[in-house]
Amino acid sequence: MASVEQVSAVGQVLLDPKQELAQRFRALFTLRNIGGPEAISWIGRGFCDESALLKHELAYCLGQMQDAQAIPILTAVLKDTQQEPMVRHEAGEALGAIGDASVLDLLTEYCQDPVTEVAETCQLAVARLQWLESGGQFQDDSPYNSVDPAPPAPQKSSSELRGILLNERLPLFERYRAMFALRNLGTEEATLALADGLQCSSALFRHEIGYVLGQMQHPAAVPALTAALEHPGENPMVRHEAAEALGSIGRQECVGVLQRHQADGERVVQESCVVALDMLHYENSQQFQYVDGLLRLQG
Repeated sequence: MASVEQVSAVGQVLLDPKQELAQRFRALFTLRNIGGPEAISWIGRGFCDESALLKHELAYCLGQMQDAQAIPILTAVLKDTQQEPMVRHEAGEALGAIGDASVLDLLTEYCQDPVTEVAETCQLAVARLQWLESGGQFQDDSPYNSVDPAPPAPQKSSSELRGILLNERLPLFERYRAMFALRNLGTEEATLALADGLQCSSALFRHEIGYVLGQMQHPAAVPALTAALEHPGENPMVRHEAAEALGSIGRQECVGVLQRHQADGERVVQESCVVALDMLHYENSQQFQYVDGLLRLQG
């Protein structure tokens, strides 16, 4: 267990704008792994930062920690219309991930938010909480250690799941369930089906496709993710997720495209490429695990 002093040292790195962004990300993931009120407090102090990418990741980590002590912080971020849409979206998703029914009324209110990505996120979070309240339980057989915005659909073939995934007449929650079921299959066929989802109309949906393709780390996703990152008209939220997914896959052909977009015109894309290349470097060097390296170096 980390001491208060160790948590404070990591927290100070997280909040220091003079530190390289990649170093601050490693500090964030270290705090996420430590958990507890001190770590949550340090993470919560970061929402005044200038980097939307960092703030988005702060909210993501608070959701993954599933600690109700983060609810007031995330509520304030969701309500703050001065925050970037991708940050507010991630706060809404994190509130759903924590799984506390006390936020249902709040999330229901923001299902009508004028920002589409925020509204859709809150609709998904409400559906997730209602599913849990109805007795739904997440299974422990997922190969991915993440708290997802929807449970995987019951077992079906890749082609059946693809049909659900791409059917824009169906509720978003049902399509997300197909998405996570395809992810859990982990095959090339499932990967290519998910990659087809990058052509769907919802930016929120496309961004989540990028996220799950990054989790899968299947090389078959590289062409579609590269196309999404290199498309200047694509929503920056989607391009950022494509960049991080390419970094996660980590093949040599991913390096060149990430290096090119370190000078992208969108700050969130620039920063995502920097972080993705850093993650790729440390995972390939095997110097330490990306998510807990900072604590180990200081410890």
